[in-house]
Amino acid sequence: MRTAEQRHLLEQVQGFPAQPWLWLAPCATWLPAETPGGRGVRLHRAADGRAWAGDVNCALPLPLPSEAVNAIVLQHVATVELEMLLSECARVLMPGGRLWMTVLNRYSPYRARWQWQGARPPSATHCQLRLQREGLRVRSVRHLGPLWSESGQAGGKALPALRAVRVLEFEKRTQAFIGPEAARPVGWRGPVAT
Repeated sequence: MRTAEQRHLLEQVQGFPAQPWLWLAPCATWLPAETPGGRGVRLHRAADGRAWAGDVNCALPLPLPSEAVNAIVLQHVATVELEMLLSECARVLMPGGRLWMTVLNRYSPYRARWQWQGARPPSATHCQLRLQREGLRVRSVRHLGPLWSESGQAGGKALPALRAVRVLEFEKRTQAFIGPEAARPVGWRGPVAT
């Protein structure tokens, strides 16, 4: 599943002129061996769970200027710092930039595999609403993983929303300035009294 997810995310980032980019993974083994083109920063959760390690060791807020990156990948974010992390991602994303976020699908039959391990993924709906409040617009919601049929057998085609992972794609939109109006000819309409 991880390999398919990374392949999909790399295709998305490479298909978008992403320079510079930011990749945030849950641990070092989740960082892709291949990196997208251009300049970027790869970070993963540190062992203590509170900081980030990788190309830079840091904590939140991210040590990046506002509107500094054109593409962000968030893989399986923990709910601990979800609000602050989403806020920071919205801050560092350039207008017109893209953010791809992966979350475990709470409605997938695969949840039986990760629930016993203590995983508590954030709600995809909560993440969408939070990022919309930050000025990001949902572009697409995709599902990755094997398809399930109505009979419960893997390999079906009927229920794609039951796949293991959701990939949410956002775009940062900004308000455009009002364009200039055409100049009107100036002239006197009548005689001027002095």
